[in-house]
Order: sequence, then C-alpha cells, then structure tokens
Amino acid sequence: MQERSALTVKVPEVTFGFWLIKIAATTLGETGGDAVSMSMKLGYLVSTIIFAIVFIAAVTAQMKARKFHPALYWLTIVATTTVGTTMADFADRSLGIGYAGGSAILLALLLISLGVWYRVTGSVSVKTVSSPRAEIFYWVTIMFSQTLGTALGDWTADTAGLGYTGAALIFGGLLALTAIAYFATRISRTFLFWSAFILTRPLGAVLGDFLDKPIAQGGLDLSRYGASLALVTFMLVCMLMFRQRPASAMH
Repeated sequence: MQERSALTVKVPEVTFGFWLIKIAATTLGETGGDAVSMSMKLGYLVSTIIFAIVFIAAVTAQMKARKFHPALYWLTIVATTTVGTTMADFADRSLGIGYAGGSAILLALLLISLGVWYRVTGSVSVKTVSSPRAEIFYWVTIMFSQTLGTALGDWTADTAGLGYTGAALIFGGLLALTAIAYFATRISRTFLFWSAFILTRPLGAVLGDFLDKPIAQGGLDLSRYGASLALVTFMLVCMLMFRQRPASAMH
C-alpha cells in the first residue's frame, strides 16, 4: 500500500539535484521568454498567450499521468517559468503597473494561494501532492511564485539599481541562508522549501538577464537562443546524473 501511495506523488524528491535543475529551469524561463517576446519580436501579450497554452497542455498531461515522469515534470516547470516571465513583463511594462506594484500584487496572490491550499487540504507539503485537488493548488502556487520571481528580480536589478550581478549575489545569499537554516535549525521544512522555491525564480531571472542583456546594461550580450540551448543541455545532463525519484507520500 505504501508503494502505491508513493507512486501517486508526481512531484520529485527534494534533493541537491532538484535545486540545480530548478535554478537552471528558472534561468531558462528568462532567456526562453525573452527569446520569443523580444528576439522573435512577438511582444509580451502574444508570447504570454503562446506560453499559457503550453503551460495548460503540460499541466493537463502532468495531472493525467499515473506516475512521476521527470521529463514531463520539468517541462511543466519550464512552462510555468516562461509564461511567468512574459506575464510579469507584460504587466510591469505594457500595462505600466511597475515592478514594485506587480511584485506586491503577485506576493499577495501567492500567499492567498498557499493559505487556501492549507485551509482546504491541511498541508502545503510537496509530500501531500497526491490528489488532483492538491496538484491544482501546487501548480497554481508555482505559477504565482514564478511570475513573482520575474517581477522581483527585475525590480531588484533595475529599479533598485543593484544590477544583475548584485541582485544575483543577494538572492544567492538568501538561498544560502535558507540552506543553512535547513541544516542548522528546526524551522518547518515546508516553509523552507517554499522559501527556497520562490527565491530560485528571481535568481534565475537575474542570471538569465545577465546572460543575454547588452554589455552596456551589465549583461554578457549572449544569444538568447544559444543561452537557452545551453541551459536545456545542462538540465538534461543533471537529470541523467541525479536520479529523479518521486517524493514519498505523507500519510
């Protein structure tokens, strides 16, 4: 019975490899989103619609799957981060909400999502994502966190004037502190997981911008297509090196 329950959890076990792939996926979301909206010149709205369709298709496939499939899971994560990138850029730049306003709204939506999820199911741990209802909450929460991360990363790097490297050091430092708290304290593992999960997105956002923005703006001016391909390759290598197993179900 325990083995069957474990198979119903279609999200991966949280390991070092998980975090490596997650950071790469969020960075890919930035370079990939910019490649479609800027390099292809489709604009933020059209790009958001395209990525939203991909996201809906990926989530539908993920929810219909009978067991954990690493490639499908990470495809869905990349879909959330690309649509999050273009959605945040559309709201911040096209609608004129601004990074601060967009970040505040998305943070509120994220907290509401986690609050409703906890109230309905009694837990927001990834180990409880073993039912369609929990999966819906899981992916909605991830969508909000990915979109928030884009706005927060751009706000820190651009509006706050810290630049891409300065912002990367800040978010990287916060992730390091979260890791220290995991090993040195008894703070809720679920709280630390979502804290780290959220922080990886702005880190990925500023790393992605650092790779593809012009040198005059503090970036490396690399091809968005080339950077995206390199990140996909890195993710595939990590998936081969670090075995992806489903998280153990919580009873």
